[in-house]
Amino acid sequence: MSDAAQPTAAEVRAAAEAVKTALDRHLAAVERRSGEDDPTVYDAFNQLAAAAEAYDELLYDRYDEVTPFEIPGADDSLPPYTGPEEPSALSVLIRRDYAVAEPQRLMAHARRVEAADDEEAGVEASGTVHGALGLLFGEFEPDEIASRHKEFGLEEGDSTLWVTAADEAPEPGEWLEAPFEQADPQRVVCRFDVSAVFDDEFDDGLDDDDDDEAGGGGVRELEEDLDTDLDEDLDADEDLDPHGDEADDRDEDGERARL
Repeated sequence: MSDAAQPTAAEVRAAAEAVKTALDRHLAAVERRSGEDDPTVYDAFNQLAAAAEAYDELLYDRYDEVTPFEIPGADDSLPPYTGPEEPSALSVLIRRDYAVAEPQRLMAHARRVEAADDEEAGVEASGTVHGALGLLFGEFEPDEIASRHKEFGLEEGDSTLWVTAADEAPEPGEWLEAPFEQADPQRVVCRFDVSAVFDDEFDDGLDDDDDDEAGGGGVRELEEDLDTDLDEDLDADEDLDPHGDEADDRDEDGERARL
């Protein structure tokens, strides 16, 4: 961060005072709690978490220092569960974000899918990023795209998975017009989030090791062959792609650790 963008010492001090105030409010709410799911305690908890996170960020930006506190993540901020104790149905809601880091690689993969599909011959949807995305997501399962995103020219962002409980399974087609409209945080049985915010750094080698341990050596070899073929299809200047260099730099630098 540049000197001009750094917070002042007074701002850091004010953030520290806000943490102290939030601590006092949280303790007072706990001492006066009216039950296990007292909303006053819940609100005080969230205020304390927000104040601690703000102080932690300012302290790091100004002094390159961190706190010994673990800032609660999304799992810790879920509202109290109010769903059925014995759910007879459940929904799994998944969101994964990607950046199109290498459009040419993405479209090269889409051309291969297009060429192998006789019904789509001549349509040339792979000539645009929009069309290429439609082809790839129509051809591959979301989990496969998640595991091979770099191969497809995509850069992985945040992701989340919610498992929500229901009293009964919905009728076929009941929610297709608005599939995520009725997501109720108070019926979340469990939640799993992945974000660079939580990680010290990404270890790209773990994915390859996991595939080999799972007996996926043959699949890995096929993927490497396909990757080699794609490299030949792309421009010779691909090694100079600034997106790839920046992504590698971010992987090496990572995010700062929270203790």
